[in-house]
Amino acid sequence: QADAVYIATDPDREGETIGWHLPQALQLKHPRRVVYSEITPEAVGKAIAQPRTLDADLVAAGRARDCLDKLVGYKGSRHVVWPLNNGAKSMGRVQSATLHLLCQREREIQTFVPQDYWSVWVLYDNGIKAFYRRNAAAKAPHPRKTEVAPDPTRSTSGLAQPSNPNEPHIHDDAQTQKIGPESDRITSQVEADRLVAIARTHPHTVIKVEGKTHKQSPPPPFITSTLQQAAGQRLRFSPEQTMKVAQALYEAGYITYMRTDSVALAAPFRDAVKQYLAQHDPDNLPKRATSHRSGKGSQDAHEAIRPTKVNHTPGSMPTLTPEQAKLYDLIWNRAVASLCCPATLRKTRIVTQSGEAFWEARGQVVEFPGYTRYWNNLKADTQLPPVQLGQGLTLKQAEAEKKQTQPPPRYTEPKLVQLMERKGIGRPSTYAPTIKVLRSRTYVQRVQGKLQPTPLGLELDAALNVLLPDLIQPEFTAQMEAKLDAIAHGQQEWQSYLTGWHRSYFAPAITCAKTKVTSGEIRGLLDAQSAVIGKTSPPTQQGEEQQAILTSAPPPYRQPSGQLSEQPSEQPSGAAESTRPKAKSQSVKPSPTAATTSRTRCPKCEARMSKIPSKSKKMKAKHFLKCQTPGCGTVMFWNSRQKQYELPFAQRAPDPGAFTDYPCPVCGAWLERHGYQKDGQAKEMLRCSLPEHRRGKCKEVAFFQTKHGFWSPKFGNLQSVVSSKVSSKVSSKS
Repeated sequence: QADAVYIATDPDREGETIGWHLPQALQLKHPRRVVYSEITPEAVGKAIAQPRTLDADLVAAGRARDCLDKLVGYKGSRHVVWPLNNGAKSMGRVQSATLHLLCQREREIQTFVPQDYWSVWVLYDNGIKAFYRRNAAAKAPHPRKTEVAPDPTRSTSGLAQPSNPNEPHIHDDAQTQKIGPESDRITSQVEADRLVAIARTHPHTVIKVEGKTHKQSPPPPFITSTLQQAAGQRLRFSPEQTMKVAQALYEAGYITYMRTDSVALAAPFRDAVKQYLAQHDPDNLPKRATSHRSGKGSQDAHEAIRPTKVNHTPGSMPTLTPEQAKLYDLIWNRAVASLCCPATLRKTRIVTQSGEAFWEARGQVVEFPGYTRYWNNLKADTQLPPVQLGQGLTLKQAEAEKKQTQPPPRYTEPKLVQLMERKGIGRPSTYAPTIKVLRSRTYVQRVQGKLQPTPLGLELDAALNVLLPDLIQPEFTAQMEAKLDAIAHGQQEWQSYLTGWHRSYFAPAITCAKTKVTSGEIRGLLDAQSAVIGKTSPPTQQGEEQQAILTSAPPPYRQPSGQLSEQPSEQPSGAAESTRPKAKSQSVKPSPTAATTSRTRCPKCEARMSKIPSKSKKMKAKHFLKCQTPGCGTVMFWNSRQKQYELPFAQRAPDPGAFTDYPCPVCGAWLERHGYQKDGQAKEMLRCSLPEHRRGKCKEVAFFQTKHGFWSPKFGNLQSVVSSKVSSKVSSKS
């Protein structure tokens, strides 16, 4: 009845698609689309004054993404994951690729073999600590290998960036890299002792003194991924918690839209920050405006995450909750810092020589803090005392410190978000939900703040690596994201892309995967993988919790067998041995996702089955049983009505007492009685007794009990069907 209807859904592809669905659901004619990135009177009024039509290209990209996700999720889960019968519930286009990243890292940790090495250093009486170098040429300290991604939103302000490719790049998470000075690695105790002897028996002379001024550019304002990373590192927020708090700040009108991959800032906000700096911090006002470049594939029509008003400083917001105040403080300081002057650093390098050995010391001092007054991402100052070329130094100490190479660390949630962005997996709106799904499906658990795949997650990934290997590769998922970007820019027709993708790749891949599952071909492949990779993951630190990790699934397809009864609430007779060491001062509580041994024996191999916790709302009990015997893997579920554990329907042996004298109208096999519940009442129906037919040509054969006998929506009254069958047989004989 309104004269005009304005659609103001979120300013992204998903919001545009919702805006396309609304007129159809509400039967609206000629709705007007308005877009704003901040909920303020000025922004909303400006958007209402400049309405537009729905963007057909953005809608097409949103619909294509929706169809792709449903094709992969629905068909993959039904035809590939569920037949594994290992408790896995789903797979997904983004979900499975992300799980594969975590499982890859877990297998790297499991197969890692530590190696001994020695770090050789000297300490002079003037306080300089220098590390062994093979020559006097400039070389950055050997950093510990880490999965730190380069900032995709690097500055383009024309300021100098680190030119040495080996030098660690300083960006928003530099404080967590833990890169310390270290000598060139010595792999022999004999060589290390020889170098120490040289240092102790030869005089030390300064042969190089180098100093240079370096300007460090300010970091860009937050996008979704970098906000989640910074909140995780500095506030210990999970991505889900970060987005929940940011949503509240956005709805209250304090920040701009928080699902974005663009670092662009609106001109009015840049002018407001310029005025703020001129009034409160004039030394930090750059002569030339600082600019930042967004990452590849970003939607530059959006803004970065910023405060709506720069005058709303963190200390002047008493109405915010503690969590909101902490996150707003990060957003405000990062946005202001991105428009400040660069920091000026004085870097010093001193090289000394004793005999044939060279020793290097490095220092760094902040001469002008610049943007670090608001966002400090620099390492602490290391000031070296003044020395002159040719000066002799007095040795105070020379040591060779034995160390071991460390396995790559597991990902924290912020690091995983960073990796997903770098690999092109998902969009800003899907980072946090994807991690939430992986945890809710018990594919991943959080151990000491880091994400670790569970046995179920590793089993599923190993199976998908055999059945649908392309779909779990990050490169494959990134290519699909690039196609969606092309659709959003009007360069690709979405229906033709979907049709071609399904016909040329997905349909044949699903068919091949189904064949491998039903034929049992996957059994040998998974057993071979489990033989290659170890069964447990080693500890990475003293006292760290160790989890028993299975690296591949047992054979997923099982033959039907009997049923056993056990109350799910009873205590198990024994618990699986824990591999976690106890801390000195307190005991380690068992993980809520840890499996325990039940009293129920496997109907196939007679081994005791393990209770596997599950958060599925479809299950009456919060767990299911699984046989952990290699080569078995039978699963059973609790039937609250029968008060017993039962095999999945497809694996149960047929009950001869359930057969009727009525033939199936499609295949001719006997119909069987099947009990079910409706509205809390027990009901009975007749269906085809062949499970393989019930999933195929006989899936519509269902006769429901009525006052006048059994009746089917498709075939009608059962007696009429039987009579017609008999009549047709008589006529054929005559």
